Amino acid sequence: MNWRVYKEELIHTGKELVDLGLVAATWGNISIRLPKNQGVLITPSGMDYYNINPEDLVVLDLQGKVLEGERKPSSEKLLHLTIYRHRPDVQAVVHTHSPYATAYAVVRKPIPALVEDLAQIVGGDVDVALYASPGTQELADHAVNALAGKMGVLLANHGVIGVGRDITEALRVCQLIEKTAQIGIMAKMLGEPVLLSDNEKRIMRQAYLFHYGQKEEK
Repeated sequence: MNWRVYKEELIHTGKELVDLGLVAATWGNISIRLPKNQGVLITPSGMDYYNINPEDLVVLDLQGKVLEGERKPSSEKLLHLTIYRHRPDVQAVVHTHSPYATAYAVVRKPIPALVEDLAQIVGGDVDVALYASPGTQELADHAVNALAGKMGVLLANHGVIGVGRDITEALRVCQLIEKTAQIGIMAKMLGEPVLLSDNEKRIMRQAYLFHYGQKEEK
């Protein structure tokens, strides 16, 4: 099969992760759900994002069988596949190790939805999944449970997962989680942050889903 457009999107996003400082070297991973249940396109294990070519990417089915590609897929393939199996709305997954958000993951505290854009795109606070070893099904299960119906989650002592209706949105989730984590740490230096109410977070999430951008008003 020819999935050239999706491969180009994934490779471009990998370079953006490096340029934005959301990952270092070969860490983190990215995937895209291919249309019509054709599988999941995922980054290879341990390759520099600036050296990945289309033929290096791997296509898996939702059970992890390799459908295309000669490279070893990401060591976190179970994490990606488990999210796709449980969340039919998710079309892309981005996993980062960004420093401010990972600081919250290390102390195992959720990132509160302190600012409107995080509430809009994530759907509330960014919770912390229970700890499990990297690359395990246990980690994947904990991540899905903590993600629930939201678009972002922290992996304890590990990093960030952002999901989206496309790869652009999944990357944006990771960016806003990192930005809000930095704001939270800086705000604590000034005083006690004032939290948005649950009702405000719901209102902003609905506004993002149904009115943000160029959507037609109904």
